[in-house]
Amino acid sequence: MIHESPLPAVTIPAVPLTEYVMRHAQRLGDKPALIDGPTGRVLSYAQLDADIRSLAGGLVAKGFGPGDVLALMAPNTPEYAVVFHAVALAGGAITTVNPTYTDHEVQHQLRDAGATILVTVEAFLDVARAAIDGTDVTELYVLGGAVGEAGSLSSLFGAPLPSQVVIDLDDVVALPYSSGTTGLSKGVMLTHRNLVANIEQVLVPAEIGERDTIIAVLPFFHIYGMQVLMNTGLAAGSTIVTMPRFDLEQFLEAHQTHGITRSFVAPPIVVALAKHPMVDNYDLSKVEQVFSGAAPLSAELALEAGARLGCEVVQGYGMTELSPVTHLTPPGMFKPGSAGVTVPLTQLQIIDPTTHEALGIDQDGEVWVRGPQVMKGYLNNDTATAETIDSDGWLHTGDIGHVDADGHLFIVDRLKELIKFKGFQVPPAELEALLLTHPAVADAAVIGLPDESAGEIPVGYVVLKPGVEATAQEIQQFIADQVATYKQVRVLHFIDVIPKSASGKILRRVLRDQAAAS
Repeated sequence: MIHESPLPAVTIPAVPLTEYVMRHAQRLGDKPALIDGPTGRVLSYAQLDADIRSLAGGLVAKGFGPGDVLALMAPNTPEYAVVFHAVALAGGAITTVNPTYTDHEVQHQLRDAGATILVTVEAFLDVARAAIDGTDVTELYVLGGAVGEAGSLSSLFGAPLPSQVVIDLDDVVALPYSSGTTGLSKGVMLTHRNLVANIEQVLVPAEIGERDTIIAVLPFFHIYGMQVLMNTGLAAGSTIVTMPRFDLEQFLEAHQTHGITRSFVAPPIVVALAKHPMVDNYDLSKVEQVFSGAAPLSAELALEAGARLGCEVVQGYGMTELSPVTHLTPPGMFKPGSAGVTVPLTQLQIIDPTTHEALGIDQDGEVWVRGPQVMKGYLNNDTATAETIDSDGWLHTGDIGHVDADGHLFIVDRLKELIKFKGFQVPPAELEALLLTHPAVADAAVIGLPDESAGEIPVGYVVLKPGVEATAQEIQQFIADQVATYKQVRVLHFIDVIPKSASGKILRRVLRDQAAAS
């Protein structure tokens, strides 16, 4: 049974990404496109367009173009959009890097993506310098003034590029990285066609427009922030208020000061909006909708936050490999616990994971999706691509859910083992491999357990070597020194044996059941 979108079809423009996103720039002129939340600094649509073209011109003048990759490791700032779209206009691809990565994690991404230029901010220069060693990166730039051997990004600006460098719409323009169950993150190849399609699929049913002011606290390096906030917001002609990190007081102050109408968040922020007493001190009356994504949001929490704020608190569904949105909740279509309805031009199947038979209404199975937003594939990994996208174009999400009679999708579990901590994917196999390198550890397993604030937290189970002692704190710090903050093991238990199948596969479900029973 193939479920079609209940929403009207949209027309996908056959144009490159930046041409589409910036199509209203000259008409909007002095209207604020991006506002730096901490300082109030404004980048108008006209200035944004001029800066994009100047940086693109400078990149082209130095030989950067189709087939080249620039890496961007920075927090949310108005200049993020300048760099992103300058690379796209120049015909290259941009790989967005999580600034909380360790130098080893950044190095893996730089090598795999084949980046030759890295743009960052001064605060991350030490990591950047260590990460580029042994990669193809030959040039390092910072947003702001030059620092030592790292040049200022402004030095790259040149004569404005009048038009898009010739590309094919199926050329890769963005290379965000998504963690796999093997523990090695994979480059997700997203094309101009993918990203333009998904913006249009979101823009129309979500009814985002020029009257909207959007808060952008979710990171632009993450597909949700990159596409739903930055690119869709600009394509709509909205004003985007950027925040480099989440601070509840600053977040609420920005809502009051700038009259935020659309608040795009992740579940941990919804928890704060529902429960924190500070919320009562600010005027959030302009907020028309809170849209949660990146991890499941409970029906109870959505209702509690919505009642307090006096607006709908809804959610959507998607993944990096889907550009990212396949499901959203249009205004007036809220249903508690639902991830929304299928976006236009997208098909959905619910498949029995064992028999591979298509299931009907209200039957739980793996969510399969097909549409123009499905990625081109994983970079340098044909095997993983074939395991994820079948010969008929269906992307197998690894999530378990069902569709009700009204076409709403409900996600209930995950077939894959990935843990989602505050919307970020944490591969348990990576943490297990690191745990096993600790001199006191004989065996280890990692699972995700529910957490109201984070969605899920990584929980470790360790078998110590005979006669060897170690504390949980010591082992957790050992892991923390080697991974990004969101990957850290939050709780560690010592057990006698790791439950495994006859083939040696860790039985994580047994550990989850034991945790639930304790």
